Amino acid sequence: MEPSRASQIDPAVFWPAIFIILGFVGWGTVFPEDLSSISKVVLDAIISGFGWGFVVSSAGFLVFALFLAVSRFGRIRLGQDDERPEFRTASWICMMFSVGMGIGLMFWGVAEPIYHFASPPHGQAAPKSLEAALLAMKYSYFHWALHPWAIYAVVGLVIAYFTFRKGKSNLISAAFTPILGEAASGPIGKAIDVLALIATLFGTATSLGLGAQQINSGMNFLWGSGVSNVIALTIIGVMTVLFILSAVSGVGKGIQFLSNMNMIIAMLLLAFLVCIGPTIFIFNTFTESLGFYLSDLVSMSLRTAAFSDGNWLGSWTIFYWAWWISWAPFVGVFIARISRGRTIREFVIGVLLIPSGVTFIWFTIMGGTALHSELFGAGGIVDAVNNQGAAVSLFALLAQYPFAWLTSLIAIFLVAIFFISGADAGAVVMGMLSSRGALEPRSGVVVLWGVLAGASAAVLLVMGGLQGLQTASIIAAAPFLVVMVGLCISLWHSLLDELEEGKARRPLPTSAMRGTVDVAPVAPEAVP
Repeated sequence: MEPSRASQIDPAVFWPAIFIILGFVGWGTVFPEDLSSISKVVLDAIISGFGWGFVVSSAGFLVFALFLAVSRFGRIRLGQDDERPEFRTASWICMMFSVGMGIGLMFWGVAEPIYHFASPPHGQAAPKSLEAALLAMKYSYFHWALHPWAIYAVVGLVIAYFTFRKGKSNLISAAFTPILGEAASGPIGKAIDVLALIATLFGTATSLGLGAQQINSGMNFLWGSGVSNVIALTIIGVMTVLFILSAVSGVGKGIQFLSNMNMIIAMLLLAFLVCIGPTIFIFNTFTESLGFYLSDLVSMSLRTAAFSDGNWLGSWTIFYWAWWISWAPFVGVFIARISRGRTIREFVIGVLLIPSGVTFIWFTIMGGTALHSELFGAGGIVDAVNNQGAAVSLFALLAQYPFAWLTSLIAIFLVAIFFISGADAGAVVMGMLSSRGALEPRSGVVVLWGVLAGASAAVLLVMGGLQGLQTASIIAAAPFLVVMVGLCISLWHSLLDELEEGKARRPLPTSAMRGTVDVAPVAPEAVP
């Protein structure tokens, strides 16, 4: 039974997380330069000493998720055997996609291919060449498709399995019961939930900062409003109020409605670019880039700094793996919350393959159209990114096609809605984690976490812009990576136990039952 409304707050999780986060916000407000310099030292130590851990673990999560989907465990339902999904499949996919990376795709859909085109990964091609364009698409797929969704899938699957099938509370720590026993409810378990809360907050704050930067760039593009921290902080303030209002309305109302609307508008924008842009080039790019990506997936997945450019790896691949891991607690818990009643196979296919397919299409259309402009068209997007930053890249692309003011306005609207739906889910999940796993946390708790996420985003933006946001993501994700490995071990133990229990309950084969009948009967007179 869910705890009563008065007893939902778990002080052993809530207060340590509050003190740590308020300490960070206060430190960044009073001494931003000191926080920035110390964060950089910690970041360098993590990347140089433990970057390989992010690389190996991310590849392992992908293999683990795929194995569970194709194995006999895939038939196990996330709930009781007769339960069916709570949400329609279309809404389920829209919600997880909007929350999982909607705002990131809006920010990086054009910017990342353009960055890699101008400065190819690991020096594998000449800048701004055809080879560089193909590399740009391959690495954009690599950073945004199978690996990140595998990270989300692992956490979401573990939480859904233990919550809905095993009857545990909706907490990260509860999933450790098979390997920690009662300790999962003690100080160790509380520490795990505090880590999940902090990782969630900084992952949410990073996305809020990116969204504010992009909205600021779009406003400047349309109305010449200028680009400044003051405007970005104002945007964060307004959006924070809006996503808090959405969050207190509940998952079934606010988040589901916004997510469905998001995807419809985003698909219309993509369709516009396909029809009016380089249509044949887009289809050719999708085919060749996908083949290139799949053929090199293993080597890319295991590339470390031993024989590669460590600076590039830390700025791109390791940053992305850390960013997805910092988002994993809240996206995983959210996906678990909306996935009750689905089988493990259905869950993995839905969380891993379908969003990855949408990601391939997104980057092919957005990035491919931008690359076509640089290779064969008007160009200028690389220069815009170099001069004004990644946030302006989408608007620089849309400016080359008809109705630029309208499509740019739609893009700003999409960023805002993705901003609201993602932060909305983050606030709800932070409320769950600090409220003993309550599926409907109190509104006051949700509001508090929303305000803290907005404040943290503001501090990170002032502290170091995009670099500050990236730094916070990696530092927050490092300890949670260990937690994710533990979640995989715990799930594996529990699945094996369930398999053995199933064998124990299975009726004996007919031959075995017949063997008991074939025993020679005892003569009646032999019975005393």
